[in-house]
Amino acid sequence: MINVALLGFGRIGQMHAENINKNKHLNLLYVYEKIDLLGRKAKKLYNCKIEKNFNKIFEDKSVDIIFISTPTNTHINFIEKSILHKKTIFCEKPLDLNIKKILKTFKKVKKVRPKIQLGFNRRYDPGHYSIKKDLDKNKIGRLEKIIITSRDPAPPSSSYLKSSGGIFRDMMIHDFDLCRLYLGNDEIIEINALTSSFEPLYKKIKDHELAVVTMKSKNGVICVITNSRHCSFGYDQRIELFGKKGMLLSGNKKIDSTELFDVSKSSSKKPFLNFFIERYSDAYRLQLSELAKLHKGIIKSRSTFEDGYIALKIANACYRSLKLKKTIKL
Repeated sequence: MINVALLGFGRIGQMHAENINKNKHLNLLYVYEKIDLLGRKAKKLYNCKIEKNFNKIFEDKSVDIIFISTPTNTHINFIEKSILHKKTIFCEKPLDLNIKKILKTFKKVKKVRPKIQLGFNRRYDPGHYSIKKDLDKNKIGRLEKIIITSRDPAPPSSSYLKSSGGIFRDMMIHDFDLCRLYLGNDEIIEINALTSSFEPLYKKIKDHELAVVTMKSKNGVICVITNSRHCSFGYDQRIELFGKKGMLLSGNKKIDSTELFDVSKSSSKKPFLNFFIERYSDAYRLQLSELAKLHKGIIKSRSTFEDGYIALKIANACYRSLKLKKTIKL
């Protein structure tokens, strides 16, 4: 069994703990959590060791994987410690909000080459990855346009929003990463961002409710991303790849695919899933399975430190575009 130490038992940490517990190759050995109530909950559910001193976890040679799901401003420090103690690393996105800290650690990552997987779970979604494979098989010819729609059913708590880094670093960063997945070696060179907010909360915390970003790649592919912090009809996630010979789509997931036809001469379908953990449940499980294989040296990481760095670089460029009200060149 591969021993895992989970750092952080908040909303996303609890989801990861459940998936780790269900994976036959992984053993949840530690949970690092400062809040007593959450620590007791983890202990009750998984009978794991609860530790408030993270140094003890890193020094324990029986720990194979450090699984980072703590607040963003702790990520780089924990990655650095993981490298020092030669642990396999999983880190939730974003890497950090400080690009200088990331660059400093990136130099170390390139030198030491630790086994690391970033929390870009959408890369592992069967539908999203299937259209990537079809694109690589040239089924739609030359890629010309990428359109991604991401709308959350409801915003996170105001306390989360205040520390999240904003809509581009917290939410749209997934879509920047997906664009790069589909573009391959064709990197983004131009970015333009537009936002709007209707609820007073967003202006108060200096964030944005709605956002649209247009980007252009070196080879001329146009990328259009639309995000919304709310969506009345559920979790709306769609990707369109438009090529010279056709189009590939990865659409929304519903509770099931059944459709009802009745005497009213109309039909009704089941609603969209209403939470990202439900929508991407398969992706999270597949990502975890690949993490186990990464630790064993069977495969290379599908979501690297470099992917995290470039996605944040794009997010930061969006804020510069907003501030300067112009297209930013990378």
